Amino acid sequence: MKLKRICDQKGKKGNKAIVSICCWTFNHKKFIRKALERMLMQKTAFPVEIILHDDASRDGTEKIIQMYKKRYPKTIKLIAQKQNQYSVVGSLMLEPILQRASGKYIAFCEGDDYWNDPLKLQKQYECLEKNPDFSMCGHDARIVDDKNRLLKKCKLS
Repeated sequence: MKLKRICDQKGKKGNKAIVSICCWTFNHKKFIRKALERMLMQKTAFPVEIILHDDASRDGTEKIIQMYKKRYPKTIKLIAQKQNQYSVVGSLMLEPILQRASGKYIAFCEGDDYWNDPLKLQKQYECLEKNPDFSMCGHDARIVDDKNRLLKKCKLS
């Protein structure tokens, strides 16, 4: 099985994503580059799409996302809100992002988060494919601040 980084995958017409990475952002300028780079470094044997929902950021987050969308137009889809929907609805707007997702599986990564393991998606895909009675899988996490200082070793315990 040949694995390719998402950023090296050539999107072909009609090539439906197997995994949709759903990412929502709001004023994540300090973090969004790292989040996107870590998504794009994922190595998979299947097509992946990245759907970004920017909730009317005012700090330049959307400009950074637009730069990545231009570089990876077949991989990155952008939903850019003109008015902050969280302030209107009072919760995350999952519906618009999930409606755009075409993958068999969905992976969530907020705009101020990032993945360390370049095989994360491949491992989770293999786990779900081998266990059709599973409806989801996850992983542990470390919580760090904006200077990458460790605040908490694990989120699950």
